[in-house]
Amino acid sequence: MTRRITVSLPDDVAEYLDSHPHATDIVTNAVRARMERAAETRKALEAVGFRSTPEGRAWARSVLRPLTEEQRAKARRYAEAIQAGRLPEPE
Repeated sequence: MTRRITVSLPDDVAEYLDSHPHATDIVTNAVRARMERAAETRKALEAVGFRSTPEGRAWARSVLRPLTEEQRAKARRYAEAIQAGRLPEPE
């Protein structure tokens, strides 16, 4: 089943998608990748004893602030170092 939806996008993203003939595929792949990461994160947490419930996720969202851009960048650098097979540089 395929549905048509309308979304608002930042100008740079809209321009990027406008320039590609298969924009639907790009968006679909990006959203599915995000869905898969969320599912894998849940599985990893459950494997080490954390049970994720809707109530627990709501509580965490209520007390934890979203990561800052600086924190996100640090996490990306850390993950890239691990994927490259080296220890992340200490900060």
